Amino acid sequence: MHVLFCNWRDTRNPEGGGSERYVEEMAAGLAARGHQVTIACAEHDGAPRDEVRDGVRFVRRGSKLDIYVTTFLRILFRRYGTVDVVVDVQNGLPFFTRLATRKPVVVLVHHVHREQWPVVYPGLTGRVGWWIESRLAPRLYRRSRYVTVSQASRLELIDLGVDRDRITIIHNGTDPAPPVEATRAAEPALCVLGRLVPHKQVEHAIDALAAVRVGHPGATLDVVGDGWWDAELREHARAQGVEDAVTFHGFVDERTKHEILARSWLMLLPSLKEGWGIVVGEAGAHSTPTIAYASAGGTTESIDHKDSGLLVEDRDELVRATCDLVTDHEWRTFLGEGARTKAATFTWGASQAAFAAALDD
Repeated sequence: MHVLFCNWRDTRNPEGGGSERYVEEMAAGLAARGHQVTIACAEHDGAPRDEVRDGVRFVRRGSKLDIYVTTFLRILFRRYGTVDVVVDVQNGLPFFTRLATRKPVVVLVHHVHREQWPVVYPGLTGRVGWWIESRLAPRLYRRSRYVTVSQASRLELIDLGVDRDRITIIHNGTDPAPPVEATRAAEPALCVLGRLVPHKQVEHAIDALAAVRVGHPGATLDVVGDGWWDAELREHARAQGVEDAVTFHGFVDERTKHEILARSWLMLLPSLKEGWGIVVGEAGAHSTPTIAYASAGGTTESIDHKDSGLLVEDRDELVRATCDLVTDHEWRTFLGEGARTKAATFTWGASQAAFAAALDD
């Protein structure tokens, strides 16, 4: 069986993140089971146009702006060869693959972007995008199977009109923590992992650092990730008077990422929306608990409140919770142990097996 994943980014893309990791893990799982697997994604400077990795063929064509049109036309004219199943990864917008092929189409949705459209694309563009995601896409794919990563996202899809019996939940996995030389920092160390875009709300983590430094002048914040909101975040750090305590690492390799997680006291996930939050498990593997927003959706499943981390309601509560945990070693250690236990319950192997079974169905 030849499975084609349509995804606008890959993990080597500077803007790639947890959703791209999920796609590539599912693709690798299918390839290991003997299937032919192709990922169609946008070109970027960090990788060649054609590549085979872990048995998966990557075909990078088109830019961030025209990847949807490029991929649609290549499917229509069979430029990917004979395809048996298409996985349409809907990051807000679908690839409209249902109109390009008569083969089965599975829609992969990490989360619904209701709250993100007006933040990232205010005005008419955001309204049109939300109309496509909430109205047009559910009708276009009304006969397709859906896969999502959390019960919260499943409920949102049902709210958009997707039949509940067509939605399968397949959680993210967590890799075992690799051995690292880094040890827990002597001074309070906070971290944020994710793309630097407005809806990730990294500003809230900077605000939390500013509050922590009132009582702990040596506290620091590591920001791991890249994106077009970088300059605004640096300016926010300057405005808060913590520019010298915030390190913007940009896109880092896996070893560096895990070293940062291992030495951090807390990870902050102030994102407006998360389908699951793969970084929660990555931090948990190092016994580093996470503070996130309950309203983000998937975080209510990747974090057990007051057992493996904390779920808060708004920026003020995030700041207070961060200050409280920094000063309470026993409470922080308890949550860290819970985070490690929680992370160990989710494996990529189990997720890959479930995804393969969903495609077989």
